[in-house]
Amino acid sequence: MITTTHHRICPLCEACCGLEIKVEDHKVISVRGHEADVFSAGYICPKAVALKDLHEDPDRLRSPMVKRNGVHVAVTWDEAFAEIERRLPPLMAAHGRDAVGLVTGNPSAHKIGLLTYFPKLARGLGTKTIFSASSVDQIPKQLASGLMFGNWLSIAVPDIARSDLLIVIGANPLASNGSMWTVPDFRGKAKAMQARGGQLIVIDPRRTETAAVADAHHFIRPGADVFLLSAMVHTLFAENLVRLGAVQEWVTGVDEVRAAVAPFAPEAVAARCAIDADTIRALARQLANTPRAAVYARIGTCTQEYGTLASWLVDVLNVLTGHLDAPGGAMFANAAAFSANSSGAAGRGKGIATGRRQSRVSGAPEVMGEFPINCIAEEIEQPGPGQMRALITVATNPVLSVPNGPRLAKALDTLDFMVSLDIYLNETTRHADVILPGPSPLEDLHYDVAFPQMSWRNHARYSPPVFARAENQPEEWENLLRIAAIAQGLGAGVDIGALDDSQFADDAQRSFGPHADAVIAATQGLRGPQRALDLALRAGPHGDAFGQKPEGLNLHKVMASNPSGGIDLGELQPRIPEMLRTPSGKVELAPPSLLADLPRALADLQRPAPDMVVIGRRDVRTNNSWMHNLPTLAKGPFRCTALVHPADAERLGLVEGAMATLENAQASLQAQVHISTDMMPGVVSLPHGWGHDLPGAQLSVAAQRPGVNLNALLDEKLRDPLSGNAVLSGVEVRMRAVESAAV
Repeated sequence: MITTTHHRICPLCEACCGLEIKVEDHKVISVRGHEADVFSAGYICPKAVALKDLHEDPDRLRSPMVKRNGVHVAVTWDEAFAEIERRLPPLMAAHGRDAVGLVTGNPSAHKIGLLTYFPKLARGLGTKTIFSASSVDQIPKQLASGLMFGNWLSIAVPDIARSDLLIVIGANPLASNGSMWTVPDFRGKAKAMQARGGQLIVIDPRRTETAAVADAHHFIRPGADVFLLSAMVHTLFAENLVRLGAVQEWVTGVDEVRAAVAPFAPEAVAARCAIDADTIRALARQLANTPRAAVYARIGTCTQEYGTLASWLVDVLNVLTGHLDAPGGAMFANAAAFSANSSGAAGRGKGIATGRRQSRVSGAPEVMGEFPINCIAEEIEQPGPGQMRALITVATNPVLSVPNGPRLAKALDTLDFMVSLDIYLNETTRHADVILPGPSPLEDLHYDVAFPQMSWRNHARYSPPVFARAENQPEEWENLLRIAAIAQGLGAGVDIGALDDSQFADDAQRSFGPHADAVIAATQGLRGPQRALDLALRAGPHGDAFGQKPEGLNLHKVMASNPSGGIDLGELQPRIPEMLRTPSGKVELAPPSLLADLPRALADLQRPAPDMVVIGRRDVRTNNSWMHNLPTLAKGPFRCTALVHPADAERLGLVEGAMATLENAQASLQAQVHISTDMMPGVVSLPHGWGHDLPGAQLSVAAQRPGVNLNALLDEKLRDPLSGNAVLSGVEVRMRAVESAAV
């Protein structure tokens, strides 16, 4: 028996850990951390081991499915695309291109083929009705960063390797290993920081896994982050602690921020935050007086009604304390490829634009080229010009992941046509007329497009496939391009290779003008995302500039580095002003739209806190809904429980392990109670992505312990008005014990 060893980047979360996979007789026999990996240095979490489960999962679709007489049946690829060609173009001709909706989900961010070719599908369809999982996750952070620094992915991340203080708000990097911050083995890095005398402070309504290893933890009322952060900024001005440091020459708007936060004194916000004024001031002073420090906040601060304001104020704090773009502070990665803030003229750009159009029904502004995913149901239900008649979903399960999934499920059943690109027949794809499965992650090449732009250290790593694809299995980018071709009238039988070559030539002509032929020649023999990657590497900040810098990177060099763990491009370095892409060429500390939204928060300060609110939570083993079907991750204690404080349990008559009802005007559900002092009183925590008991889904492992869908309690009309992000945290609920049936 021959054993082969393969080195692979894990595609299951933002940590992007390097793996060592051993294979015998075409089967995975072990998954371990790759000790030589230049980025993760051997660290992995349990999700990586579950790659074997995912590859072998009998529920994973291996052939296309077409719904006939209400039942999904396996068909050939030709039959599947023939069905799309039969139904999609006539629908577009009758109702217009915007009648086709397009939505993509979290796994797309980990797949270079989907990420680089999704825009080609959107252009081929010609639709403006586009959605993504960003608006139930991180789009407030991207909006705030775009307004301040000029690009959606100019995300300042903690330079934890050199920091002496990290304040974490509404995030749990011990479980996530970063979110909008790619930092494998956060625990190890945090311990190293503490060992050199540094401190980790966590502010969260739950004593999370990260809080458990922190030097201090402070409970905060869900949704009150904007008040805490504003009061900390207020303290910096009031106590003359503002020091811009090395970026002083490149910052504008300080006086405007000073005036905007004037009403948010610590005493004014303390009750609403449930953090006393002295503690708020102490946090601001410690941040200002620690030479190497950073504030990091994530999903808890994004998925609330003040998500963009909170995201903005985090960076305001880092700027005003001199910690932006400084070693040990909040810095910007310099990704090897695909980074817009390292291309074009340095130091100034067009910035970003929002609200170029509004959604048809609720008038939600477009942000980052898309509408809030919460709007899908209303766009399907509301008659009139532009009504959504068809939907194409790409690696997403919005029936479980967006608020009011039951409404969305009913709406999906009324569509004239639905196509899903997905590896599972799940709670969303069960509504599809055609399902096109992608290959196993182990049958696909891997290069991370987005996450090196938010990484704790600069690097370039590439993974070839571990296994060959099934004989007739197309690559996912080919499926996207074929649907686009059908929408453009080119037919399902189009030569995808020739179409890809033609589009690449057009793109090269637009980008490189008279040098286009040389660029095409330099990438000869490559196709699809590999060609795009070679181009991006060569033209990137570390690239070979098509031979002009022989020591630089190209795809061949990065591929050749795979067995040795990739290419280390060094620790983060100061990048201001060259990475700025704002029209002013400055860090815009006071974007007008954000200042205009602060009075909304100020008016809200007098609102009494609800008796009980619900928040989500994430577990390292159940990060997304499709992971619930993997035995390695599903085993162990049941994780879809309602976590409550003992004081709440006592006053509400709740019993450990018994069932409780959570309800509001939106819906009612029952969940198993888990009592813990880790919860803040007045807050109940229920994880997201559960509810695997819907008819038609084929997730056999997940169905054994289906859990309940938190998002059924959430109102799809509640959004952060600036970003359109869904409000998933701090929603008022009532909770009561479920009476046991008489024996």
